[in-house]
Amino acid sequence: MLFNSFEFILLFLPLVLIGYYLLNRSANASISKIWLVFCSLFFYSWWNISYLPLLLISIIYNYCTGILLGNSKSGRMRFILAMGGVVFNIALLGYYKYWGFIVFNTNTLFNTEYPLLHIALPLAISFFTFQQIAYLVDCYRGDVKESSFLNYMLFITFFPQLIAGPIVHHKEMMPQFDRHENRLFNFENQAKGVFIFSIGLFKKVILADTFAIWSTQGFNQVNELSMIEGWVTALSFVFQLYFDFSGYMDMAMGAALFFNIKLPLNFNSPYKALDIQEAWNRWHMTLGRFLYQYVYIPMNKLMLKRVFTPLGMKKQVMLRTNLSLILLFLISGIWHGAGWTFITFGLLHGIATVCHRIWKKAGLKLPRIPAWFLTFGFIVIAFTFFRAASITDALKVLSSMFGLNGIVLPVKFEGLFAHIQIQNIIVFDNFTMINMSGAIKYLIIGFILVLCCRNSVQLMEKFKPNVLYLIFSLFLLLYSLMNLTKVSEFLYFNF
Repeated sequence: MLFNSFEFILLFLPLVLIGYYLLNRSANASISKIWLVFCSLFFYSWWNISYLPLLLISIIYNYCTGILLGNSKSGRMRFILAMGGVVFNIALLGYYKYWGFIVFNTNTLFNTEYPLLHIALPLAISFFTFQQIAYLVDCYRGDVKESSFLNYMLFITFFPQLIAGPIVHHKEMMPQFDRHENRLFNFENQAKGVFIFSIGLFKKVILADTFAIWSTQGFNQVNELSMIEGWVTALSFVFQLYFDFSGYMDMAMGAALFFNIKLPLNFNSPYKALDIQEAWNRWHMTLGRFLYQYVYIPMNKLMLKRVFTPLGMKKQVMLRTNLSLILLFLISGIWHGAGWTFITFGLLHGIATVCHRIWKKAGLKLPRIPAWFLTFGFIVIAFTFFRAASITDALKVLSSMFGLNGIVLPVKFEGLFAHIQIQNIIVFDNFTMINMSGAIKYLIIGFILVLCCRNSVQLMEKFKPNVLYLIFSLFLLLYSLMNLTKVSEFLYFNF
């Protein structure tokens, strides 16, 4: 079931809410939790019920491992349990998400003929796997101890954040369900939920799905792109992904607020960033938090501890940190998908982050406007690899963007160049492949929204329940529903 569907908005969500607050009248708080878990499992099973057993197996294994970690007094046994849990989760993710990629490349490199199993990627496996790895590590550190299987089930399956995040910690989620005031109907949270959910639905249906048209057209015809069409294609995907992911996060936050649950901030205007590190810190913030806390710090302290010991301490720390950053972003790229395009995407971000650190340590600083252009330009290039079907296709789009295939301008500009010798460099065309005027109008709107306007979280902070906000929310909601002619998945469902 998708957030941007009539089934979810008009049936599932209202019924779950009514049942939840009716059951909260019971003295037994577990009853409403059971209802939420049941509805969340139904929500997950809506796509394909065959994915459900895998989710349940993962939940049961990690819950039992967490119990054993909490009860064990032996440091050695606790370490074995924690490592076993982490290996189990990574192996599960690796088999379903990366096994085909590994076998294909092994066959290509070594001329072997291992069979490709064509394993279907279970929905949300990247998210619930990382969430449970964080839980086990927190149990090992003594930060979390959960004895209730029902609470653990709710922690993993709570439907607003189950499919595409944010990746939440147990200690920031579960205490909210146990607060008495959160079991009561809260008018302000309901109003905020409608407000932020309607903004997210508008982003997805009206903006992201419209940009998807030009992005798909361009990436499906990479051999025929002119320079302007190359830029329209790349920028369309950049904005499609922005409004798609931020739209999902808005709807997830809104849906959670209906139950008086506040999800952590996960998206904060990354295209306003003035350097690549800031952009990364604003994009998928809970994934960045997970990678920093559970990958970067342990890797920097333990895995690379003795790699550069012959060097001086200062150089050792610098090289270890830079290598850790590159590996961190490689892991981030691989997490997004099994393919060389994602590996390239991660590697580019790692190299760019290291270059930024060196630049910053040297005390150098660019003015705001050049810094933004450099950062945003890098984002466009990196996301071209992120979207393309292959590295070859990404390079074809980039070559068209930078005029390596010649410069093609609209026919109406032909008169401006009548007296200039530009044969074989600039040609004129009617751009029949892409609706150029519509795309450019939407791109201008996209730039205005992401650079000049407050983001949805900032708007929610200023929110006050009144008639104007109600009219605004209902307008966005109704307009989006009227344009909900086709249901499209969120891009992060593929990761």
